Amino acid sequence: MSNSQKHLVTGAWLEGQDPGDRMFLEIGDLELESGQVIKNARLAYQTWGTLNDDKSNAILVNHAMTGWSDVPGWWPSMVGPGAPLDSDKYFVICPNVIGGCQGSTGPSTIASDGKPWGSRFPSVTIRDLVEAEVRLADAFEIKRWVLSLGPSLGGMRSLEWAIQYPERVGAICTIGSSAVATGDQIGGFSIQIRAIKSDSHYNNGDYYAQEKGPIEGMGIARRIAHLTYRTEGEMDVRFGRELQGDETGRYAVESYLDHQAAKLAHRFDANTYIALTEAMASHDVGRDRGGVAAALGTVKVPTLVVSIDTDRLFPPRLQEEIVELVPSAQPLATISSPFGHDGFLIEVEEVGNLVRKAVELGVSSTH
Repeated sequence: MSNSQKHLVTGAWLEGQDPGDRMFLEIGDLELESGQVIKNARLAYQTWGTLNDDKSNAILVNHAMTGWSDVPGWWPSMVGPGAPLDSDKYFVICPNVIGGCQGSTGPSTIASDGKPWGSRFPSVTIRDLVEAEVRLADAFEIKRWVLSLGPSLGGMRSLEWAIQYPERVGAICTIGSSAVATGDQIGGFSIQIRAIKSDSHYNNGDYYAQEKGPIEGMGIARRIAHLTYRTEGEMDVRFGRELQGDETGRYAVESYLDHQAAKLAHRFDANTYIALTEAMASHDVGRDRGGVAAALGTVKVPTLVVSIDTDRLFPPRLQEEIVELVPSAQPLATISSPFGHDGFLIEVEEVGNLVRKAVELGVSSTH
């Protein structure tokens, strides 16, 4: 563990730090599915391109669980002049989710009493995250997105947009995502959450005033998760049983996972990790809608579903289910990648071509 990690409390963006390219929108009191209310909620967001006069050229990007509002930072080559999300033509906006830790209201945010929300931050669902995004659209007077798209957690939100607000999206694109969390996913999520809560520095979520936060617990959670993001074959070919060759005595794959854990510690918050993991575990488009088939059967907007053939966190059968049950779904698009779930981050050319297709679907639907 590096000296900087020994005293690290959170990797969240905190008040007073340089906002960089972040912009902020106060969205008021946000009532959640649970009936609880987040007072004076705020969204951090970033934009590319210019919103036209009739506000008809906007595209919503929904980031994955540990993503944030800076799309080029986590999804290279996807947005910009001439890119699949062409900022010369479209106004592209990506908000950091409610419950996040990069400027939007979340557990590390200062509440009205001057203290971080911490353990008091309420549970949020995918539908709650979407409701905050609706407030964002309203603030910009965007009545209809050309496209709502995203991978993983972002795909869940895009699907909710199509079910809850079909009149407000021209098309959607979900990448490596699902209509409902599976028992296998929930089991893996629960172990990751337990790892964080078992850290001696967790303090029931109220660790922000401490000298150190639950960095080790979040690191274990990240290591577990990262194994599900990649493939067994890749790990064997890339690392095999090779030792790292340094004084630690670690296997090379251990060093790789340690590196991923350390990177996350400097840009993420343990409470946000729990909040968004729990939101993904609760994901079920069929809840209070008569079941998954009934809910997906209502989707009428053009829907492009993208699968990654080696994805073991969101296996292709989950995307096949969406295509089978959504009347307006395009044929399933499958990306061939040795990188598993992370293929959406790595196979930028193939993903980019599919994103261009999704944009075209949205344009055709909107006009």
